[in-house]
Amino acid sequence: MQVMIFGAGYSGKAIAASLEPDSERIYGTTRSPEKFASLSTAGMWPHLFDGETLGDELLKAMRTTTHLFQSIAPKNDDDPLLRLTEGDLRRFFPELRWVAYLSTVGVYGDHDGAWVDEDSPCRPVSSRSVERLAAENAWSTAALKANVPLAVLRLSGIYGPSRNAFVNFEKGIARRLVKTGQVFNRIRVEDIGSAGAFLLRRNEDGIFNITDDEPSPPQDVVTYAASLMGKEPPPEQAFETAELTPMARSFYGENKRVSNGKLSALGFDFEFPNYRMSLEQLWQDGVWRG
Repeated sequence: MQVMIFGAGYSGKAIAASLEPDSERIYGTTRSPEKFASLSTAGMWPHLFDGETLGDELLKAMRTTTHLFQSIAPKNDDDPLLRLTEGDLRRFFPELRWVAYLSTVGVYGDHDGAWVDEDSPCRPVSSRSVERLAAENAWSTAALKANVPLAVLRLSGIYGPSRNAFVNFEKGIARRLVKTGQVFNRIRVEDIGSAGAFLLRRNEDGIFNITDDEPSPPQDVVTYAASLMGKEPPPEQAFETAELTPMARSFYGENKRVSNGKLSALGFDFEFPNYRMSLEQLWQDGVWRG
């Protein structure tokens, strides 16, 4: 098994860590040669991919790839890998046996706080979620043409070592924004890695929500982190009057509770099914800084 991870960043490295014992080789792409060392440390053979060209060494690795993960976000309705391959995966990946596309639960849009699952209608609100849904559909077409299974991983808000509420406290940017009825799902990055490896090993095809068990108000997470640190939580701020970037404000325009029941029914066990268990592990084991 030779794995290629396009966009081997935070989630990609977690996927590589979960797959390393099973794989003959794991390739990972990055936009910057300066990141080659970190990819090598994570067990990957690094390749440069700037989204504009496919270099000779990368093309050579693609020809031996059996399992593909694509985690690079589309830009201006454009998935760079599908554009450069013209959607002909079999031509560029002749040994390909399975594909995964990393998407977002944002494609569901706003459901007024109701529960959604993989069969729920998608009505994305933000332009980035609209682009993700279009990319999902484009990858579905390409996978069908190549006659390979496609697993679409819809991820909720990603956190873990180096990206968490403790780090926000250390940076002085922790906030408790309150919007009545607002909840978010989250996912620990290690669970993304484990879920990706689980679906690959089972050769699964279809859409899967990769998310925790407990959609919760965002201010509750900050309060719980403060209690573990022995700090006073920051004062609550009303969402309506808070100063936010347009992107940050757009996240609050979508309110839903995302179910992971489909993945769990297959037998996958989340190591960090809720934010309390996860934050406790990060803090007590001293790994929150990464």
